[in-house]
Amino acid sequence: MPANSVYDPALGEVRDMDQATDILVATVIERLNRRGLTTGTVLSKEYLYGVFGERATHRWEPSPTLPITEHAPDVFTMNAVSAMLDEFDPHLVFVNLGDIDRFGHADLTGTTLQLTRRLALADTDLLVGQFVDDLKSSGRWESSMVLVLADHSMDWSSFDKVISLQGSFDADELLAGNVVIADNGGADLVYWTGPERDRARAVKRIQEIAAGTEGVLKAWDRTAPWLRLGPNAGDVVVFCHAGWRFSDPDPLTSNPIPGNHGHPATRPIPFFIGGGHPRVPQGVTRSTQARTLDVAPTVASFFGLSTAAYEGRAHL
Repeated sequence: MPANSVYDPALGEVRDMDQATDILVATVIERLNRRGLTTGTVLSKEYLYGVFGERATHRWEPSPTLPITEHAPDVFTMNAVSAMLDEFDPHLVFVNLGDIDRFGHADLTGTTLQLTRRLALADTDLLVGQFVDDLKSSGRWESSMVLVLADHSMDWSSFDKVISLQGSFDADELLAGNVVIADNGGADLVYWTGPERDRARAVKRIQEIAAGTEGVLKAWDRTAPWLRLGPNAGDVVVFCHAGWRFSDPDPLTSNPIPGNHGHPATRPIPFFIGGGHPRVPQGVTRSTQARTLDVAPTVASFFGLSTAAYEGRAHL
């Protein structure tokens, strides 16, 4: 899913995917719970805290959170991880560290020095290293697997590389008043809200207008099989070129931040597997592209759960 925000027809507005009902499948967390194991979530971002809800045996509510980024700084998040391990020692802990993402979004030097992001990366790297040291000193390392990855990379754009499609759609006779856009920085999710009989024609028109706009990489019909997206993602998914960003519906105010993701340029991610457990590969580097889809089957395989239903693959 190239998006954090979607149009919710029941509400008639664009919203973050921050509700527990937004996850429609059985998570690894729930599958482990059913086997009598204990789980924990330590999630720095408020919307992640909402979407995972009360699935885990133990969960930490992000605090303190910064007012604009709506996330808890990594130092507080990692302190919460240590406290959860000391008090409950769950079999699985799912952790989200938000500093690199949040500071990366706001990095005004992102197209050149990437200064803010690199500073956040160095700080988080130190915290993760301390966590690994704690696992080793407590004796947990020999029975542990630690996955460290990003859910996306980041692309930066300058103020003159902004795409806004809403005005062009509103100027079209067919589309005017019948299109809503969920802006996700590197991807616009476009929803047809007009009569069902006109949907097919509207999708083609949306694609035509988007494809003719400078900075647009591709406008895909959401039903394209390779996208693997459901109705929540709208009718057309529009990706921008590297070095560009979307700002919809308002070209000036909707998305002023320079760092964005959701488009193909931000697909590559780091994916590290560590730990002292015998099943963890040691000293292995693979050139195949890892995906976030691979996390669930990797973790499920580690715990002896079936991975047959997953689209990704286990890396053990």
